[in-house]
Amino acid sequence: MSDPEVVIVLVTAPSDVVASALAEHVVAAGLVACVNIVPGIRSVYRWQGAVESATEQLLVMKTTAGRLAELQDAIAAAHPYDVPEIIALPVLGGLPAYLQWIVDETRPGAR
Repeated sequence: MSDPEVVIVLVTAPSDVVASALAEHVVAAGLVACVNIVPGIRSVYRWQGAVESATEQLLVMKTTAGRLAELQDAIAAAHPYDVPEIIALPVLGGLPAYLQWIVDETRPGAR
C-alpha cells in the first residue's frame, strides 16, 4: 500500500489523563484510526540547556500521510507542552486488511 501512505505517529504526554484526552480527540475527529497508549515510559532529554528526566505516556497513532498536517495541528493545539513530540514514521508493510482499515477510518468525510 503506497497511496495513501500509512504512517505511525509517536507523541509523548505528561500523564494518562492528557494521553487519554489526546487519543480520544484525534480518534473522534477521524484523524487517526487507532491510538495505543504505552504508560510509564521514562524520557531523558535536553531542554533549555539542561538534561531533564520525566515519566511520560507514549501514544502510538495510526493514520495516513494525507492526514498528517491536520493531525499535527490538532495535537499542537491541545497539547500542554510548548514543543510536543510529534514524529511520523512510514509503514513499509503490514496486513493489507489492517492497512486498508486505517485508510478507511481516516478518509475525510468517513464520519
